[in-house]
Parts: sequence; structure tokens; C-alpha cells
Amino acid sequence: MTYKEKYQQWLQFDADTKAELEAITDEAEISDRFYKDLEFGTAGLRGIMGAGSNRMNKYTVGRATYGFAQYVLSKGGDNKKIAIAYDTRNNSQYFAKVTAGIFAAMGFTAYLYEFVAPVPVLSFTVRHLGCVAGVMITASHNPKEYNGYKVYDNTGCQLNTEEANAALEYINNITDFSTIPFCEESENIKMIGEDVLSEFLKAVKKQSLYEEASDLKIVYTPLHGSGNIPVRRMLEGLDVTIVKEQELPDGDFSTVRSPNPEEKDALTIAIQKAKEIDADLVLGTDPDCDRVGIAVKHNGDYVLFTGNHTGAMLVNFVLTMKKDRLNAKSTMIKTIVTSELGADIGRKFGINVEETLTGFKYIGNKMNKYEADGSGEYIIGYEESYGYLVGNHARDKDAVVASMLICQMAAWYKNQGKTLVDGLNELYAEYGYYLDTQDSFTLKGQDGAEKIKQLMVTFREKGTSLIEGIKELQDISKGVRDLPKDNVLKYIFEDDSWIAVRPSGTEPKIKVYYSIKAETRDAAELRLAKIKEVIHGIIK
Repeated sequence: MTYKEKYQQWLQFDADTKAELEAITDEAEISDRFYKDLEFGTAGLRGIMGAGSNRMNKYTVGRATYGFAQYVLSKGGDNKKIAIAYDTRNNSQYFAKVTAGIFAAMGFTAYLYEFVAPVPVLSFTVRHLGCVAGVMITASHNPKEYNGYKVYDNTGCQLNTEEANAALEYINNITDFSTIPFCEESENIKMIGEDVLSEFLKAVKKQSLYEEASDLKIVYTPLHGSGNIPVRRMLEGLDVTIVKEQELPDGDFSTVRSPNPEEKDALTIAIQKAKEIDADLVLGTDPDCDRVGIAVKHNGDYVLFTGNHTGAMLVNFVLTMKKDRLNAKSTMIKTIVTSELGADIGRKFGINVEETLTGFKYIGNKMNKYEADGSGEYIIGYEESYGYLVGNHARDKDAVVASMLICQMAAWYKNQGKTLVDGLNELYAEYGYYLDTQDSFTLKGQDGAEKIKQLMVTFREKGTSLIEGIKELQDISKGVRDLPKDNVLKYIFEDDSWIAVRPSGTEPKIKVYYSIKAETRDAAELRLAKIKEVIHGIIK
């Protein structure tokens, strides 16, 4: 159907949908809502909330659920237990209830959290309750207009590409929305309470590595998200001050431009509080509490860490604390767009280092492989986008365990008379200076999607001639090592610095990652500026 035909179809759904759509006077807005269906990818759905086939709403969530449930049933077996959780975003609880109702109507037992819960809690719950699959309603760190629908397999790992494509076939076959078995109440819906959350926290606590007394002072902000209770419970006994303005759930995230700890201004209020009380460390978790950002007091100022900084520091801390327990199978996992600093540290400790594509599902798949065939012993995994996991209790990134270990790491350094910045500088002195950063270019709508496709063609065509000094172009879409094929380009320089280009899988963006290795910061920044000038010239 054309977008106008879809628009007319949706006017018949219900009175609220009709009223919302008829209030739109901008033809471009109508086109954007209907020119395509909201895509179900390897991370499920993610999109702006509102009426339309290219939006998050009752019907797109219902269609995805109905198709996913059919896919699960097609695999056979007697297990019909599903775990469902949701974060603090607007409509998250509503979409979770819609999801639970449809599964219940199809004969599943739907275990639904009675309170907001983080992504890692859902991942843990799938395994803990022995479910065949799980669903998490969240758009992670996206702006307030967004929501999403993440799907998990029976190990608590997000669906791999093959599974997601198989589920997508069932979803795409649903063209008549009136066939979706919406159900508001059912005895097949069982509520999950504090008992399972407590088991999750016990599992996190087992990853504790340093509990010596310290006068470390911490400021924590959940950024209105689901981390408030679990993170605070893991930090009990420490000197923690909560940012009151950002403590309670608020789907509008009214105190921040975006609830994304990757962005500098997300921790502004927390840093102000830290200055007032002279705190050593600032922590901020995103709405679904799978990412954590930090700021560190150093020489009277607060220094923001990148995900690469924190990840490398955690690798060094965890391996130092576990050095007597490491063996030939001990393995850390990073993504291909994550700095090599953590990998260099891992190799220095003598452990195995594996790489995956961007997305924690690939790390989770490696963990499942180790568990199944005994080929590895998972120690730590992380990605540059502020996601870390220590322990086997989940198969997705976990800001609860990461927050606990970051605080323990900061206490360990403070008891040595050092800050985390001192610790990072020590790593640079030993392994060389790494300047890791990224650019993210937003290109919205159908025109934006086309431009992103064309930009990827342009970057491929330029190859090693893109910038002087490039020795190799790794086109992941054509197959590189044992990595799954994906639309990612990675340019390797003669000194092993690199840049990578990829479209975002969850937002209308093209992302460029830079990892510059040099003897000094000044030299790295000068080189970065020259490289960015070329990249920006192509994209803009």
C-alpha cells in the first residue's frame, strides 16, 4: 500500500487513533508515519511513539508480539513461559501489558513485573524462571519521544540475526490488525515481585571484588530511570547522595535534554551536587539501567569519562583483583568499535581477547558458546557505548553490576591516594595514549535514510584512499574473520589507529568512530582534527 492508503486504513482502528491522525496537517508528517512499517531488527522495535505504521503504538507492539509469539510456538516444545519487563518511559507499562495480554491469549504464561525493572533484570529473569523468551519495553537512552521493544531468547540474550529474521517473517505476515488477540485481563498473566529482583541482586553481589573501608563520596543519579532502587541497594553501606531532582520516574525526563549518560550534559545536575558536597565520584544510569556514565573529581574539577575510559579501567581492575584465578580459558570480549586499550591490558594479563560486532547480543552469544562447549571462561565484556558486564548472571549489559564495581574501583584507588584519572594516566604511561571519540550525524525521515545509504556507498568506494596513511579497509559486510556480516566499514592506519563508519541500528543516524593512538595527547588531537575534517566534508 502507499502511505496514503495506510493512512486511510489506520483511520478505522479506533477513535483516539483517528483523532490523532486527523489532527495532522503536514503531509510530510503523514508520509513519515506511514512510508514504511516500523522495522523489527535484531534488537526488536524502536521508534517515536504515536499513531502510524512507522511509530510505536498499541498496534505495532501488538503486531510484533503476535508474530513473535507465533515464531516461538513454531519452534515446538512445552515451554510457554514468557518474562516481560519495562522501564520508566511514557507508555512502557502500557505496552508491557499489551504484550502480556497477547501472549496470555495465545496460551503462554506471561510473567510481568509489577514495577519498573532494568534490562539486566529482565535478562536474568528469563534464565531464573526458565522462560522460553523475554520482552523488554524500553528505548534505552533515546530521547523522550521514543520507546522500544527488545526480544530475548531462552538464555536471556537478545535474538541473533538468524532468529530475528525468522521472527520477522511471522510478523510481516500479519497484515490484518483485527486478527491480533488483544487481551486486557487473563489468569495466564502472573505478576513478578521483589523475590526475583532480590535473587538478581544476590547474583550481582557475588561479583564484588573490593570491600575495604573507604571515605569515598558518591553522587548517583538514575536520570528518572529504573536503576534507582537496584543500584542504590548495591551501594548500601557507602556514602551515596542521590540527585533528588532525578530520583523518581519521569517519562518526559524533564531535567535533561536526553537521558543518555554518553552525552556531557546528562550529568550536569549530578556534577553540581557533587561540587556542593565535595564528592569524589558521579554515577548516572540511563532509563533501562544498562549503561552507566561517570565523572571523577581530579585536581578540583570533575572529569567525564568515556565508555572506552571506564571499560579499560574496569578491565584492569577486574583482572588485577582476579589475577590468581585467571587461566588459559579466561576471556574478555569487546566490540570492533571499542578502543584497543582494554584489549592490550587483557593481553598483558595473559587472557584471551575476542571481538564482536556492535551490540551486546554478540557478546551474549559468545558467553552462551563458552557455557555450551567449554571453549572459554567469560571474565568481562564491554562496548564503547557505556555498556559493561561482569559475571554470568545476565546476557546483556548491566549498569547495576558496573556501578557497584566502579565504586569499588574508585575506593581502591582512593585508598592508594589516587583518583580514577590518576589510574587512567598510569595506563596511558604503560600502554600508550589512546584518543577515542565518535561523531553521530542525525538524518531523519525517508530522505535521511536514503542519504545514509548513499554515504555508505561513498565511503566504500573511497576505500584506502579515504585518508592518507590507511593500510586496510575491513568491509564487514563482505565477511571479516569470524564476524557476522554487517554494514560496517573499518579503516586501519599504518600505526594501528583506526576509524569505523556504520549506520545506527536503532536511530536515524550514521556514526563515525575514531581511535587515534599517539605518544602524546596533543599529537593525537592534532591528527584527529585532520581526520575529522575529511569525514565531515563527506557527510555534510
